Amino acid sequence: MNDQQQPPRARGRVFIVLVVALGGLLGLGAFTFGYGEGGAYLSDDPAACVNCHVMQSSYDSWVKSSHRAVATCNDCHLSPHPVGKWVTKADNGFFHSLAFTTNRFPDPIRIKPRNARVTQAACLDCHADLLQPVMATAPHLGAPSCVSCHAQVGHAAR
Repeated sequence: MNDQQQPPRARGRVFIVLVVALGGLLGLGAFTFGYGEGGAYLSDDPAACVNCHVMQSSYDSWVKSSHRAVATCNDCHLSPHPVGKWVTKADNGFFHSLAFTTNRFPDPIRIKPRNARVTQAACLDCHADLLQPVMATAPHLGAPSCVSCHAQVGHAAR
């Protein structure tokens, strides 16, 4: 029997079940967002990153770093492109929430390959003037990861 052949009462029940399920999911999502202080993550405030205890050492080391005066967490760990920024925030927000809710995360926390690429792109973007002569002399070699040599720059002496 297709939708057009179902009696109106059955379609009404299906609709009610779907509305209740959607309402429950939205309510749970809103509660989780509020309880987890999700609004703080929409800001550019580095202190928002320490809502999770595993980020405290990363925050403390950033405070001691040479980049504190010129870059926040978002400058290095998010794409400068507006869409890329929000995609990365949503991706990280979901997986960070999942990891912290299920208590399945490495401590100390480590950067994932996708986020390492975002950070590498941020290094290259901010330091383009400095790196242009270097890149021009050996374009066939490609760019090594900046943090492979400069691991302590953004997070000093961890």
